[in-house]
Amino acid sequence: MTAVDPQAPVFAQVPVTADGVDGTHSSDTRPDSSPASFSEVVRAYVGLTKPRIVELLLLTTVPVMFLAEGGVPSLRLVVFTVVGGTMAAGSANALNCVFDRDIEEKMLRTRRRPLPRHQVTARGALVFGLALGVAATLLLGFAVNWLSSALALAANAFYVLVYTLVLKRRTAQNIVWGGAAGCFPALIGWTAVTGSLAWAPVVLFLVVFFWTPPHFWSLAIRYRDDYAAASVPMLPVVASSYEVGRQIVVYAWLTVLTSLLLWPVADTGWVYPAAAAVLGVLFVAEAHALWRRARTTEDPVALKAMRLFHGSNVFLALLFLAVALDPLVTR
Repeated sequence: MTAVDPQAPVFAQVPVTADGVDGTHSSDTRPDSSPASFSEVVRAYVGLTKPRIVELLLLTTVPVMFLAEGGVPSLRLVVFTVVGGTMAAGSANALNCVFDRDIEEKMLRTRRRPLPRHQVTARGALVFGLALGVAATLLLGFAVNWLSSALALAANAFYVLVYTLVLKRRTAQNIVWGGAAGCFPALIGWTAVTGSLAWAPVVLFLVVFFWTPPHFWSLAIRYRDDYAAASVPMLPVVASSYEVGRQIVVYAWLTVLTSLLLWPVADTGWVYPAAAAVLGVLFVAEAHALWRRARTTEDPVALKAMRLFHGSNVFLALLFLAVALDPLVTR
C-alpha cells in the first residue's frame, strides 16, 4: 500500500503525506569513506521505506477494520494486515526513492535520505523495494485474503508507475490524482475483515482523497523553493498563493462534507458524526485562515502553511480514531 509522496504508498500512513520532512541538510553526510556498520546499513534501508508515512497510512487501515467488524477484529488478522501493509507501503516508498533520487539530491528537505547520502546503491534499493513488494503481496494473500493483497498491489503500482513516473514531473495536479494511491488503506482494512467491498470504505477512500491536496499543498507551500529547484511543478510552484489557498479551501470543504456521509452510509452511532463535525469545523477554519493570509503575502513563512499541514495530520488521525471508537462505544 502506498502513500502519496507525502504520504506514500499504499498502506498505509495516513497520509500523507508524501515526501516527509526532516528539516536537515546535505552537510549531514558521512564524514569519510569508512565502511558503514551493520546498524547503519539497517537504518538506511529502513529509511527508504519512509516510516513516518507508513505510520500515517496504517492509521487509516486499522480503524476501518474495527468499523467493518462492528467491534474488535481478530488480533491475528490485524497483525498480518499491519505487517503486510507496512511491507507494501515500504516497498512503494523505496521504489519512489529510486526513481526520484535525482530530485532528492536537489532538495534540502530530502538530501539526508539514504540514496542522496550514498548509504545505499540504487540497485540495492530497487531490489529491496521489489522484494518487499513481492513479500507483502504473498503475505497479505495467504494470511489475509487475495482481494486485500490485490488492492495493495494495485495501489503500489499506481503510486510508482502513475504518480512517480508520469504525473509528478508533468502536471500541477500530480498530488490530486497521485494521492489516490494513499487512499487504498481504507479499502484494504475493510476487505481484510469482510472479504468484499462496500460503500462505507469507499466513502473513507474519498475522505482521504479530498484530504490529500490541502495536506500536501500546505507542505509544498513551505518548501516551494525546494520543488522549484528540482523542477517539480507542484501547484504552489506554478500558481499564486491566493489560488493555492482557494483550492485548499475547496478540497477542505469536500473532505469534511464527505466525512459526514459515513454517518448514514455506515449507520454509525453518535460518536463518529460528533467527532467529524467538530474536527471538520477546525480543519475548514484553518484552511480559510491560510487563504486569508494568502491575500496579502506570497512569503512561505508568513503564510504559516505548516499550521495547516500539522493540523491536517491531527484531523485525519482523530477522525479515524472516531471510526474505530464508534462501534465500541455505541454498539
